[in-house]
Order: sequence, then C-alpha cells, then structure tokens
Amino acid sequence: MNILRHAFAGALFLATATGAFVAQAADFITIQLKDGPVVIELNDKAPKHAERIKALAAGGEYDNVAFHRVIEGFMAQTGDVQYGDMENGYQPQAAGTGGSSLPDLPAEFSDIPFERGTVGMARAQDPNSANSQFFIMFAPGDFLNGQYTVVGKVVSGMENVDKIKRGDDANNGSVTDPDRMIKVTVGK
Repeated sequence: MNILRHAFAGALFLATATGAFVAQAADFITIQLKDGPVVIELNDKAPKHAERIKALAAGGEYDNVAFHRVIEGFMAQTGDVQYGDMENGYQPQAAGTGGSSLPDLPAEFSDIPFERGTVGMARAQDPNSANSQFFIMFAPGDFLNGQYTVVGKVVSGMENVDKIKRGDDANNGSVTDPDRMIKVTVGK
C-alpha cells in the first residue's frame, strides 16, 4: 500500500510539474529574425492581447510578416498579417493598415512602463482598436505609458532586434525592402 501511495504521489508531482512547465512555456513567444531568435515573455496584465498573439503565432499568421515601420531610437513595428506577409500578398503601401480576421481588442492598459525591450500593441486612434500589430521598443517611451497596451518584454535576443533595418525618418519610419519575422512560435 505504501508503494502505491508513493507511486501516486510521484505521478501527481510529475503531472503538476509538467503542467507548470507547459503553462510557463506558453507565456513566451519566439520570433526568428535574420540575425537570430528573440524571446518575448508575455505578461498577465494583458491576457486578451497575449492570447491573441499566441493564437496568431500558433496559426503561423506572423510568419514572414514585415517590420513595416522602424524608427531609430524609438521602436520596430510589425504584425500586419493582412498586408504584411512578404511571401503571400505583401502590399507595401498598405502594410501597417491591416490586422487579422479576428475582432479588435479592448485596451488592457497597465502601470507597466514602456522601456527598452517592452512589447506594446499597435492601434489606431481608438484605444480599443488593437488587433494583430505590435511593436518592440528600442528605447524608453514614457509618453506611451497608460496610452497603449503593454503585452510583454524581450527577455533574450534584444541584440537581434537592434539589427532590424530602420525606416525613413521623413516617411514616419516606413521601410523599403523591410526585414521580417521569419517564423514565430509559442514557447521559448
């Protein structure tokens, strides 16, 4: 009977540990860039936005999507799955105006500041218009605090983000022949 009890306790521990590991791995996405991987930890203060990003990544929607707007000293924006897929229907003039086939999300503002490596959700003028696009900060942007949803932060690979091709300052960061997210997966 004692052996059975220990076996059950061991199985319960293993199931709990495995479940915790799977839950922990699901709180990350990995973006493969031309210069290497970028691991982003998604936060729990924006659960609807984090789930959206994971769903689009799991569905392969972010693969080959351009960094259509990249401003030196500010941020790199990507995620337009409608017009930004550089291997399937890429429309450079429209990239940055589209989203996904899913509905827009309500804002999930928090007290997390926009610092170097912060990942925020892009949106139109309406605070409740974020959909699939997001941006990674090159530098702090305090003026964004409380105005845009923070969905996560880069925990490794920021040196690869720093190598993303910059856009034209005179054209709001628009990038000619942009870099892309080669592949985006859920987990580290």
